[in-house]
Amino acid sequence: MELSQITFDLPLFYFLILGFAIFMYVLLDGFDLGIGILFPWFESKAEKDHLMRSISHVWDGNETWLIFGGVILFAAFPAAYAALTSTFYLPIMIMLFALIFRGVAFEYRFKSDRSKPWWDFAFSTGSTVAAFCQGMILGAVVQGIPAGVNIAEASMASSWIWVTPFSVMTGFAVMTGYALLAAGYLYMKSRDALQIKAAKYGRRLLVALLFFMMAVSIWTVIDQVEIRQRWLSGLNFLWLSPLPILSILLACVAWQRFDTRNADSDLHEKHVHENWPFWCAAGLFLLGFAGLLVGLFPYLIPRQMTLWSAAAPDSSLQFLMFGIVIFLPLICAYTLWGYRVFSGKIEDYQEGY
Repeated sequence: MELSQITFDLPLFYFLILGFAIFMYVLLDGFDLGIGILFPWFESKAEKDHLMRSISHVWDGNETWLIFGGVILFAAFPAAYAALTSTFYLPIMIMLFALIFRGVAFEYRFKSDRSKPWWDFAFSTGSTVAAFCQGMILGAVVQGIPAGVNIAEASMASSWIWVTPFSVMTGFAVMTGYALLAAGYLYMKSRDALQIKAAKYGRRLLVALLFFMMAVSIWTVIDQVEIRQRWLSGLNFLWLSPLPILSILLACVAWQRFDTRNADSDLHEKHVHENWPFWCAAGLFLLGFAGLLVGLFPYLIPRQMTLWSAAAPDSSLQFLMFGIVIFLPLICAYTLWGYRVFSGKIEDYQEGY
């Protein structure tokens, strides 16, 4: 094949970049939203201060990936951006207001005294509502626009087409997953009693997340003909079986590594494999993401818009490449640097917020 005959599929490239941005946002902002979801489960002021300090240095940087993913969707897939933002206008606005409330809570909680309980409430409520809205949007996208409903009709701000039993379930599923990431993060960054408490919550959340993953998988296979054919026709299930098998294995490892034994016990191996639960939870998200990709590809909006039909003209995609080449490495570099600087236990560095 001559070099001139080799083509580069720009829409597919930007689809992969978009998927990477979404996963990075879910992984990084997921655990700090999860801290807010877990916040009411920690009663004492010292515990709440510990939770806030654990993410005070990274929470705003984590949201960079939400902006980056939105820019990619807007610039590379404008048709899908227009359809999704108009159809899900209400949950997106609720999510953004919730993120604003939790951001304000960060700024004022560290400087308040008598009003601190109100900022705790704003932080926890904002985190929970934002996570739930993200899960509902995901569920509505997976379920798709019902047959016979035109996108133009569904794009009215007053439309409640995104509120279904399935999307409500995925809302709670995402909340559970984020809380599990937070439990893994706290287990990795804490010591003694608080670490054991995080492990106990982590095990409960792990069981709940597996239930939700199984329920969502069964529901989509039964409800969505295309997904059922993709998974069950021919030998497809055999080829795709590593996804559920690896999910079960990761869950078993996470359960084992969430050590709930007393810190004073001779059997307690201090600081050994403490990062395993967090990365196992991240692996569960990655496998779940892969399962959705298998079922939905190549659609951005199921049954209505593929990534190629939603893509911008090649000239726009080529121009966007300059921004990708410059900013994606920079975002990755300062994210890695930030986490490297603040590695270790929370007590190992100053507040600095």
